[in-house]
Amino acid sequence: MSTASPAMTPPDDIPAAISDLGVQKATLSLGAMIGLGVLAGAYIGVGSLMAALLGAGTADLPHGIAQLVIGVGFAVGLILVLLAGAELFTGNTLMTLPLAQRRIGAGQLLRAWCVVWLANLVGALLLVLLAIGAGVPLAGDGAVAASAIELAADKASKPAAGIVASGVLANMLVCLAVWMAAGATSAVDKVAVIVPPIAAFVALGLEHSVANMSLLPLGLLSAHGSGIELPPGLTWTAAAGNLLWSTLGNIIGGAVIGLGYWAIHLRGAQSSSE
Repeated sequence: MSTASPAMTPPDDIPAAISDLGVQKATLSLGAMIGLGVLAGAYIGVGSLMAALLGAGTADLPHGIAQLVIGVGFAVGLILVLLAGAELFTGNTLMTLPLAQRRIGAGQLLRAWCVVWLANLVGALLLVLLAIGAGVPLAGDGAVAASAIELAADKASKPAAGIVASGVLANMLVCLAVWMAAGATSAVDKVAVIVPPIAAFVALGLEHSVANMSLLPLGLLSAHGSGIELPPGLTWTAAAGNLLWSTLGNIIGGAVIGLGYWAIHLRGAQSSSE
């Protein structure tokens, strides 16, 4: 008789695993939190480089197909985060679940969010500077630079309300990828459940704050050496505004998933034990 473990944990067991993981994240040392946060920002930045590269090579594909191809390439970023191990701000919005259980405090939550967000930003910027130094945007006779600028300009041109709404949807999909990966029992299964929701959020053009920490600077800096002029609306000020509103939307989106599953699976058991 086979004793192989199932490919997926039953869905109603995943909330407890996410809660345990959130407690672990909240109690990391400051040094570990910073180091793992820097790595996550860089890993997601690799996904951004892949998005710019594939965007340069899919211009002749029909709309929708091209975006899906770009999304599949971008998924490498979250695969690296979850399989290699790193601290990603957007995934950590699921810490609202152990907060609702009162397993962690609001101070621990805010500490983790603030430290990891800043560390993600540092990692993303370092990755972009390395890519610029390596001449990555100049590939394809500047086609990668043009793709990066186009991606960044689209994000910088959106209104605040649209960015918030887009951020909610984006992080619902990202957190569902994290959620399902927590229930997968092998690396292959984790990759299989990560790719579809990540490809979907990228293909739909939604706003993910940590991805934008690399996509926006990559676009802004790709003009140097490529001879491509930046669109008027693509500025560092617009990039900062995008990060502000996408972060807010991402927090709401992550809370929808974390608190939603807490209310469905854990709230009753918590109430009966009190």
